[in-house]
Amino acid sequence: MVSPAADPRHAPVLLDAVIAALAPAGGETHVDGTFGAGGYTRALLDAGARVIAFDRDPDAIAEGAALVAGADGRLELVPSRFSELAAIAGDASVDGVTLDVGVSSMQLDRAERGFSFQADGPLDMRMSQAGESAADFVNTADEAEIADVLFNFGEERQSRRVARAIVAARPIARTGELAHVVRRALGHREHDKKDPATRTFQALRIHVNRELDELEDGLVAAERALKPGGRIAVVSFHSLEDRIVKRFLRERSGATAAGS
Repeated sequence: MVSPAADPRHAPVLLDAVIAALAPAGGETHVDGTFGAGGYTRALLDAGARVIAFDRDPDAIAEGAALVAGADGRLELVPSRFSELAAIAGDASVDGVTLDVGVSSMQLDRAERGFSFQADGPLDMRMSQAGESAADFVNTADEAEIADVLFNFGEERQSRRVARAIVAARPIARTGELAHVVRRALGHREHDKKDPATRTFQALRIHVNRELDELEDGLVAAERALKPGGRIAVVSFHSLEDRIVKRFLRERSGATAAGS
């Protein structure tokens, strides 16, 4: 049976490089820890591999049902965080793991999910669609905690100024409202190369979804799940993720000096 074609709007940007690194083959078992729109999973299936794919987003799981139906029993779609992959797939049980960390284009493109200020929507940002939302956090946390989140997860150098403006503007319920508050606090010219609200939105998303903790736990889980000689490919998008991945790989390869 032929699986449904990928949506070209949601094709992974590093698909060819990831598949080349993983070198999937018929009869192998691979984990796609971040299923999203299924781009990596389709490529792994096309190479003849069996795939166990994870996603904590209920929308991704629901929209992946057609791909499961067309995969001739070679695809298991798991509604869970990728940090659970070893517990579900089993220790030393898979030939490859791929993690494309961060927010997916599917989430960014849907205003009702509240991940982006490009179109106004509810200030949500929850990948799992459960638990504390971004609106919950900005409307209840104290100023110091908000400033710490913006500094640590958004690398926002003026985090205290932004946090002060957020607290003064509460309650904030919409992405457009929050973006306006941040722009007013930092100053924004129409032709600026980067919108000053970008760092705040990144920080809140990472905090709400515990993305960096999830990445650290997911790397450990991937190591547990891989067979001897297994391969892992990780796609990261900003310096916070990149540092975690590089440190993990250095430590596991023995490249980190003792005591460093």
